[in-house]
Amino acid sequence: MRELQGPLARILIRYGVGAAIAAGWISRESGESLIGNPDVVVIVAALIGAAVEGAYALAKRKGWAT
Repeated sequence: MRELQGPLARILIRYGVGAAIAAGWISRESGESLIGNPDVVVIVAALIGAAVEGAYALAKRKGWAT
């Protein structure tokens, strides 16, 4: 899963930034700087990893399939 976090993070950032620009929450220039910032990609990838690990821990605790 770790090898997929970077590309998945970039995709989520693009869609999230596109939605934020479309809604008028951020400017186009701000959005472009977020998309091209590798620090943002690392942060989003870490959040994805944390969400996956949290879901796994919850599934183990509840006895769900893992």
